[in-house]
Amino acid sequence: MTQSVNKVVLAYSGGLDTSIIVKWLQETYQCEVVTFTADIGQGEEVEPARAKAQAMGIQEIYIEDLREEFVRDFVFPMFRANAIYEGEYLLGTSIARPLIARRLIEIANETGADAISHGATGKGNDQVRFELGAYALKPGVQVIAPWREWDLNSRESLMTYAEQHNIPIDYHKAKTKSPYSMDANLLHISYESGILEDPWVEAEDDMWRWSVSPEAAPDQATYIELDYVNGDPVALDGQALSPATMLETLNKLGGDNGVGRLDIVENRYVGMKSRGCYETPGGTIMLKAHRAIESLTLDREVAHLKDSLMPKYAEIIYNGYWWSPEREMMQHMIDASQACVNGKVRLKLYKGSVSVVGRQSSDSLFDEKIATMEDDAGSYNQADAEGFIKLNALRLRIAAAKGR
Repeated sequence: MTQSVNKVVLAYSGGLDTSIIVKWLQETYQCEVVTFTADIGQGEEVEPARAKAQAMGIQEIYIEDLREEFVRDFVFPMFRANAIYEGEYLLGTSIARPLIARRLIEIANETGADAISHGATGKGNDQVRFELGAYALKPGVQVIAPWREWDLNSRESLMTYAEQHNIPIDYHKAKTKSPYSMDANLLHISYESGILEDPWVEAEDDMWRWSVSPEAAPDQATYIELDYVNGDPVALDGQALSPATMLETLNKLGGDNGVGRLDIVENRYVGMKSRGCYETPGGTIMLKAHRAIESLTLDREVAHLKDSLMPKYAEIIYNGYWWSPEREMMQHMIDASQACVNGKVRLKLYKGSVSVVGRQSSDSLFDEKIATMEDDAGSYNQADAEGFIKLNALRLRIAAAKGR
């Protein structure tokens, strides 16, 4: 402990681990605890957390539905950049952390708390993401990370602590608890630990929660149409949908068709490699569709510049620097590029795949008169290509003449 704490805001799920953290904070720091529970589409009821917090003597309890804000202000801006970490990961866990960090700090300011706390372990990325966000938004805040302080380092020791402090344990749920460490929100669900710690072992099919296997998906393809405005999907099959409803609906459509499963070994920011499995059906569809509408509407050099910036942008988000000046600078550039990314994309979902089968836009830069393989009526003078090629080959010809 670096300083005394009067009041701490805890990111509280209502589960066993964070319930133990409530009691541990009260005992260790002799402080008042404020709980904050966010609904960002994890698929579980968050309201029961209120009764659990009250039973532990918590006076200030925040339970908030942040689903629309999460998709509108975090997921959609990230997808405008087509962000993928290490070529595959759609950053589902990473992008949820800056919103939670911001609300932790806002609640700390509202309640006069001098510290925040979270249940992330000392081995993972989430501790970095929560705390970088907190320090960026409130430089003097104290952060308490119990997993880096206490000696409760096994499931058995946690259960013993809970029994000693009369923290209710649902033994039936504990016995049927998934063998995986899971994290879910509207963008994805992740799975780690258990048999996944051996990167050679295939994940069991009953692990997956949101999607059927491609083999079990329907034999008939599903066709959908997405309308885009300024780089964001705003309507599905002609029906306007809010950001959260859009993602939720695409998750269902994608999952039903076996879309969005991923099994990777990734490089964590703290230095280790970890194996994780992810389900991101709606995000997989959105990425494919967004690239399709950009292919029609973006200038070539703008598109290529965006692609060159994307790995750095994705790394910034993965490592927890959403609130950094470099991410904000890049976001301004990305958002400026989206002014003409408007139109419609038609996609085919079939047994785990997403295929683009049509795209159209009033802002299209595709000129059929020029691109046609038929008679273009003089729209493009093919003889112009000769000088273009010779000039671009000049340095190659000079070097070759020198024997290089």
